[in-house]
Amino acid sequence: MIIGVPREIKDHETRVGLVPSGVIALREAGHQVLVETRAGEGSSITDREYTDTGAIILASAAEVWHKAGVVVKVKEPQPAEYGYFRPGLILFTYLHLAPLPELTDKLLAAKVNGVAYETIVEKDGSLPLLTPMSEVAGRMSVQVGAEYLQKTHGGRGILLGGVPGVAPGNVIILGGGIVGINAAKVAIGMGAHVTIIDRNLDRLRELDDIFNGQVVTLASNAWTIGENLKTADLVVGAVLIPGTSAPKLVRREMVAGMKRGAVMVDVAIDQGGCFETSHATTHTEPTYVVDGVVHYCVSNMPAAVPHTSTFALTNATFPYLLELADHGLEGACARHAGLRQGVNTYDGYVTHRGVAESQGREWRALAAVE
Repeated sequence: MIIGVPREIKDHETRVGLVPSGVIALREAGHQVLVETRAGEGSSITDREYTDTGAIILASAAEVWHKAGVVVKVKEPQPAEYGYFRPGLILFTYLHLAPLPELTDKLLAAKVNGVAYETIVEKDGSLPLLTPMSEVAGRMSVQVGAEYLQKTHGGRGILLGGVPGVAPGNVIILGGGIVGINAAKVAIGMGAHVTIIDRNLDRLRELDDIFNGQVVTLASNAWTIGENLKTADLVVGAVLIPGTSAPKLVRREMVAGMKRGAVMVDVAIDQGGCFETSHATTHTEPTYVVDGVVHYCVSNMPAAVPHTSTFALTNATFPYLLELADHGLEGACARHAGLRQGVNTYDGYVTHRGVAESQGREWRALAAVE
């Protein structure tokens, strides 16, 4: 199999889909690796490091996409890459198709077989390829929120940890999963007052045990969310339903009732966001203001720390990539049920229920179209 690694072109996307150690393992398994020149530069990986491990450096993205049987990326293809699509190509990346009907149309029309990191689900219900970036984004969300709470960035001028004689800031985290727990760790470390709101009571019990009374846990409902937002300095949106659009937990009228200069960080923006006032932003223009509340909705947050993010991500993705290279898509899916759930598009069909329902499309189970 020929594996292609193009350079990411999304705004300030500095991660890369494969690191040199992965090149060695793929070559030892009998595969060829093509890397677009400077693909790893943002993650401090040079072309020389790739060639030293046996990769072939190509001058253009077009060459990589054209020659590869599997293209491994980090983020969903951008419009400039749609022209590279072709039937039978295996695209292995974060797709987050639910809020992206145009990209879905292009994948279906070109009969690209799209395998999405974020919908691969293991037997225990875990999301192994989403977890590392959720850990990064969760920790970053509080760092970013603390920065934008500074008056110079339009915030209220709040120091999250407070000082003796001055109360700490209030951090509200919506969702107690991987993003939420990592956000809470950083917020607690900063000395903030932290509340986690989740609909799963068993998860709230676990969080009580994990944090040993350092956080307040609340059962999720519209009234509880609305009341807590009134006193919030920083709100982290950390909810996820794999493959489908995120639920809009924060309504427009709730935002209107918040403190002026409060900050909202929507980590769920890849799936459409969990605030009604959210729309995707970029690292170039990361924030906007609604009703005096600063919104940070960057859809590729971990790209701000690409060295950490790239290695954390490829640690998780590589075993699945090797399965695809060794056995092809159909063979890998037959061997690995979790990987099968990652297939969002196949031979012109939507094969993931969540994507189809989010876009009002028909879908077919992968077994029905193979």
